[in-house]
Amino acid sequence: METSAGHPPETSPNINSGEIFRQDNPQNDNDNSSPPQTTPEPAVSDSQPDDLPEPSEPEIPPSELPPPPTGNTPPQVRKRRRRKRFFTDMIPTSVSAAAVSGLRVLRPNPKPSTAYSYSETELATGDDLNKNHNRRRRISDLAKEVDLEALIAISVGFPVDSLTEEEIEANVVSEIGGVEQSNYIVVRNHILARWRSNVTVWLTKDHALESIRAEHKNLVHSAYTFLLQHGYINYGVAPAIKELKFKTPEGVPKGNVIVIGAGLSGLVAARQLISLGFKVVVLEGRGRPGGRVRSKKMSGGQNGVVAAADLGGSVLTGINGNPLGVLARQLGILLHKVRDICPLYLPNGRTVNSDIDSKVEASFNKLLDRVCKLRQAMLDEVKSVDVSLGTALETFRHVYRVAEDPQEQMLLDWHLANLEYANASLMSNLSMAFWDQDDPYEMGGDHCFIPGGNERLIRALAEDIPIFYDRTVESVRYGTDGVLVYAGGQEYRGDMVLCTVPLGVLKRGTIEFVPDLPQRKKDAIERLGFGLLNKVAILFPYDFWGGEIDTFGHLNEDPNMRGEFFLFYSYSSVSGGPLLIALVAGEAAVKFEKMSPLESVGRVLEILKGIFSPKGIAVPDPLQAVCTRWGQDQFCYGSYSYVAIGASGDDYDILSESVGGRLFFAGEATNKQYPATMHGAFLSGMREAAHILRVADRRSIAPAEKSNNFSQENIIVVDKFFETPDLKFGSFSVLYDPISADLESNCLIRVALQGEKLLYLYCLISRRLVLELSKLEGDLSRIQMLTRDFGVKLVGWKNLSAAAGSLITSIESARSV
Repeated sequence: METSAGHPPETSPNINSGEIFRQDNPQNDNDNSSPPQTTPEPAVSDSQPDDLPEPSEPEIPPSELPPPPTGNTPPQVRKRRRRKRFFTDMIPTSVSAAAVSGLRVLRPNPKPSTAYSYSETELATGDDLNKNHNRRRRISDLAKEVDLEALIAISVGFPVDSLTEEEIEANVVSEIGGVEQSNYIVVRNHILARWRSNVTVWLTKDHALESIRAEHKNLVHSAYTFLLQHGYINYGVAPAIKELKFKTPEGVPKGNVIVIGAGLSGLVAARQLISLGFKVVVLEGRGRPGGRVRSKKMSGGQNGVVAAADLGGSVLTGINGNPLGVLARQLGILLHKVRDICPLYLPNGRTVNSDIDSKVEASFNKLLDRVCKLRQAMLDEVKSVDVSLGTALETFRHVYRVAEDPQEQMLLDWHLANLEYANASLMSNLSMAFWDQDDPYEMGGDHCFIPGGNERLIRALAEDIPIFYDRTVESVRYGTDGVLVYAGGQEYRGDMVLCTVPLGVLKRGTIEFVPDLPQRKKDAIERLGFGLLNKVAILFPYDFWGGEIDTFGHLNEDPNMRGEFFLFYSYSSVSGGPLLIALVAGEAAVKFEKMSPLESVGRVLEILKGIFSPKGIAVPDPLQAVCTRWGQDQFCYGSYSYVAIGASGDDYDILSESVGGRLFFAGEATNKQYPATMHGAFLSGMREAAHILRVADRRSIAPAEKSNNFSQENIIVVDKFFETPDLKFGSFSVLYDPISADLESNCLIRVALQGEKLLYLYCLISRRLVLELSKLEGDLSRIQMLTRDFGVKLVGWKNLSAAAGSLITSIESARSV
């Protein structure tokens, strides 16, 4: 979900990672950078959905566009406040505690050759008071610096005083909790902040070690490796980064990965996987990269007016910690802060009365607050009860007699339309319990447009990536020996496949998965919602609405059509020409796709005339117009995900789960913290690249074309191991990976089938799935769960994959000790 037009978020620290520098290291070559560049407009929060889809684009010739009137007065302006309940950025006081514990590993001494550090017990122990004073000052400065570095880490998504699940899984420390973990967190934050201070250079491990005491070299190695492999540092499109990222890695490739989809998540994952040593191919059904990020060049008129319109994802929602802000800095793009002035107009063109506006907006926010209290009470008492957010709000509206006046009702409908826009769905579809489950993770800072369109980022990310366009994927087959993907009449073979198609495509079932996806994942796909937002982009010969605003709104009399062109974005300051984009949300967005483009543009012009003609402002003939049809696009079937009734944030996690260590998933609908955003898609791509690396390292995957035949000698050894299995239930015997106790680590299962003679079949599954399997009663039920729900195939000994051989080697080594 996104913040709405002109609605500033609640108070949060204005931390800009580009402004944080190391005070103790003047020789640091990373410390000469600037913060994300933006034009000097006031900061604002904006509701443009960040991960929109790609539309079909009906264009209308200027000769067929309806004509307009004339005149000349600027509209009244008014700041819009928040559109929904916000949570402030979570920055607890324990940041300072983390800073204190970190003082034992960081040195305040600027000399690069001296490894200086101290603990709290070392303070004020000398006789030289002046020396002690200077030491205290250095300690104070360092504590402030560590606090700032912690804030940068928080803005990126790290908790202040604990490890993330990814860090725990990566075994970054030997023991969870305690001094080592505290020191690791400070080291990790320092490395992260140091790279963020200059994102155009490659931060080496030696650079990170310059300000860390030598005895903590192991923590630097652990933190640096984690941040590098998980895409928190040294990523992007700066020349120095690209040079090292695409340097041919030494040794044998880690495996072959097929990426389905060249949207943001697919492109990011492909780049990261290549840098990690994988061979990658990207299959894209469209004839261009970007997916639901789509910028279109529009032009017309005798003077050759040109503008770039973002027809899909358009706004960087929160610049602090946003990886897309990093890309913009690397490309030298000056971002435009979306201004928080958003006048609202009645159907007759008059500006909404400010007192009525304030009253209704306050009432709207109170309604949301009451719904929050109600749902908490319901969840505490009944746990699983859920109703639609629309039903709850409408009930409270009647109970408290809110917006009974016709104008107030139109105003309330505008706010509801804004909410439907933020969630890409009707209020009647949204889960009251979990519709805003991602709010605590919203990125802070200004919300910005990228001048020239977001495809500037896409083009940079797509460079040097092997992408095959016009390859619509029909089938994905995966098993113990690898994957086969059928697309465009061709077969692609690999070790693993990363599916980044939108949730709308998964819901339609246009891609066949063999074996079928686990029931758990299919249920999540069914529960989550995938909504719709459409746009009309119109290029005019000149800016008649005034360049001092970026948004203005329009109220509708018909509640069922409240989302029809309820909000206009002015792109004059960023597109290169006088461009307006009208948004269509909620029920109106669905009906919009059945209207002709000519009718849609005519309706937009009618609204614009109603607003500006009474003020004496002429609305000129459009030069060009484009209407999106995201719901009809076969590569997305909608715009972005939302939490529907009966769904929860957990469904995003389920959707992100891999299957059989061969099939992986990324995209905004797999990101619980940042769904429905461009940065959410970006981060999911980085997440899955790291996940694929972990699986490849654990299984030592051999190239898919090499078959694996186990000898009779091998099976005799394994039979001996199965005499004392790690777990046994029914006819199932299990051998664990002795190297890892991770729930996702591999297990070898042997199933004994009794017939005329005893037959053994085998498979590899994760320890987590083994535990689920062991809870069932009866071998038949277990085999059904294994094959139907888990999508795993039982095979004979000779058909096991190389991953099984690697596991057996580990078991043999462990048991021979």
